[in-house]
Amino acid sequence: MVDLKSAQPRLSIIGDVAVDLVLGPVDGWPAIGTETIMQRSELRAGGSGGNTALAMRHLGVPCRLFSQVGDDTFGGWLAGEFKGVNAHLGVARAATTVSTGVIHTCGERTFFTTRGHLEEQSWAQIRPLIDQNPSPGSIALLTGAFLLPRMRAEYGAIVEELSGLGYQIAIDTGWPPEGWSFATRASALGWLSRCDHILLNEIEITGLAETNDLNTAFRRLTPLLRPEAVLVAKTGAKGAAAYYGGSRFTAAAPKAEVFDTIGAGDSFNAGYLAARLSGEGVQNALAAGCRAASAIIGRFPRQAIAPGQLSDLVTPAHAS
Repeated sequence: MVDLKSAQPRLSIIGDVAVDLVLGPVDGWPAIGTETIMQRSELRAGGSGGNTALAMRHLGVPCRLFSQVGDDTFGGWLAGEFKGVNAHLGVARAATTVSTGVIHTCGERTFFTTRGHLEEQSWAQIRPLIDQNPSPGSIALLTGAFLLPRMRAEYGAIVEELSGLGYQIAIDTGWPPEGWSFATRASALGWLSRCDHILLNEIEITGLAETNDLNTAFRRLTPLLRPEAVLVAKTGAKGAAAYYGGSRFTAAAPKAEVFDTIGAGDSFNAGYLAARLSGEGVQNALAAGCRAASAIIGRFPRQAIAPGQLSDLVTPAHAS
């Protein structure tokens, strides 16, 4: 088995980690003042950055994780969940952010998230830990921009600095809580225009492009990006699509029995980036992302996945 902590990682994840409590299913919504017994539950590390780092561990691919936890009991527990990951987790003077995800019988989710340490996370805390001379082809993945207000204010400078250090830049912004306002859209496009791998879901891409049609969104956004950039749309159970070099690529998601889809996009990011780091092109990387997402969200509880257990999902041979 690969020693994921000592192996030289070429992926640095800079973003959000939090505590996730996942439970369900629930049919409809309970009346106020009642109690509902849930059939399934799991308390686990989460956040977009945290989910991606754990998915990389499942795939047996080393990575570094740069984030923060709170200065409470949950913060200590959360830091301990990243065993086997080269994690650099500062401690913020705030309670740890907790997100409760309620799974509905229809397959949708409802989230309740507390304010907490994510609001205190800063680039000043993380920057001294970043390698000045990364290995050739190294990628820095930025996650959770809209949940990290102090970092968000510096995002343009962060992207520029990481690029100047020699990293390819991958980004998964997530959905802005305030929606795609004019100011939010302008800020995001400023970041994306300097990135190499843009990893958004279909709703985020169409919202950013002010359209309901994904093909129209691709046509509107790609002229605003670097010529060599890959624009990826994660399309849920359908799989994923990408636009690169004037061509459109698609990959179907393997069918899977799924109770909990939380973190599916983050697991896709891990599979896609692991494949790109191994030298695969866009088409094979999309397929690897879809395989990784389907395999990981098909497991419940996910804490039972051993490090490296899903390593064969990155290679194209797995699909043949």
